[in-house]
Amino acid sequence: MTALPPVPQFRPYEPGPFRMAMGLQAVAAAEWLEITEDYAEHMAERYRLLRETPNAVLACLPEAEAAAAELLDVLVGHLVTYHSEWFSRSGNTLHNHLLGRDVDLTGEPLSVAGHLVQEDFCLNQAHADGHHLTGAVLCFPTRWTLSEKLGQPLMTVHEKVPFYGERLANPVERFFSSIREGKLAQRLNWSVIDDPTLFQLQGKGRDGIDPNISPQNALGKLWLRVERQTFRRLPVSQAVVFGIRVHVTPLQRVVADAAEKERLVAALRALPPEMAHYKSTGRFIDALMDAIEAIPA
Repeated sequence: MTALPPVPQFRPYEPGPFRMAMGLQAVAAAEWLEITEDYAEHMAERYRLLRETPNAVLACLPEAEAAAAELLDVLVGHLVTYHSEWFSRSGNTLHNHLLGRDVDLTGEPLSVAGHLVQEDFCLNQAHADGHHLTGAVLCFPTRWTLSEKLGQPLMTVHEKVPFYGERLANPVERFFSSIREGKLAQRLNWSVIDDPTLFQLQGKGRDGIDPNISPQNALGKLWLRVERQTFRRLPVSQAVVFGIRVHVTPLQRVVADAAEKERLVAALRALPPEMAHYKSTGRFIDALMDAIEAIPA
C-alpha cells in the first residue's frame, strides 16, 4: 500500500494591508479531500467524538436529510474512485484499508461521513432569505458551536465575524447561489491560537492578557491553525457542501523559516483591532512579538 502523503504546509497569511476577501481558488475533482499521514491520528479523535459526544458534533434538520444521504453517496463514490487503494466497496459496506475497518453505509449519513475522512462537512440550503446551515458533521470546529448556528442564514452564522456583513455577506451569498455542479472551489482561513486541540467550541473574543504566555515560552505555547475550506454543489438536492479540513502547526516550526517569520509578523500587525479581538490575539500578541524579535537572525 502506498504511503500517505505528507501534511500540506499552508501559510495563507499575507503581509500588507488587511483585506477581507473570499480568496477562492478552483479545485480539481480529485483534490476535493485531503488524506495525509496524520489520517489515523485524526480519525481516532473523530471516532471518539462521534462515540462520546454525538450531540456536539452532529446535527441534521429534517429538510437536510436527503442532502445528507446524497453527500454520503458522493463521498463514497469519490473515495472508491480517487482513493481506490485505500477504500473499496462491497454492497452497503465500505472497506477502509487504512484503518482495517469495515464501515456500514446504512447508518445515519452524516455520522458515517464523519467516520470516513478528516474533513468536516456543513450542508447549506437555499431559503428565501439566503442559504441556511441545515446539517453538519463538525468534529473539529474552530471555536464555534454547531447547535447555536443550526438553521440560521449565513449572515447570522457569521454575525460575530468583524466586517463580514458589509464586505463578505453579499459576495458569499452570490457565490453559494452560483456555484455549479462539478465545479469545486477552496479557500484558506488562518489563526494563531493558544490551544492545539482539534475540537474547540470556545475561545473567540477573549480580552485581557494571558499571564501564562511570556516572551520566554510563547513560541512553545502557540500554534498556527489553518482551515482548508472547500465548496461543491450536490447535483440532486442542490445543497452546497462546505468542507473544513483543519491543520495545526506549532508556531515555533513556522517562524523557524525567516521569510515566513516576517510574513506572519506583518500579517499579525496588520490585523484591525476588531479582528484581533475576534481572534483573541491580544491575549498574547506582545509576548509573541517579543519572542519573535529574540530569534537570532
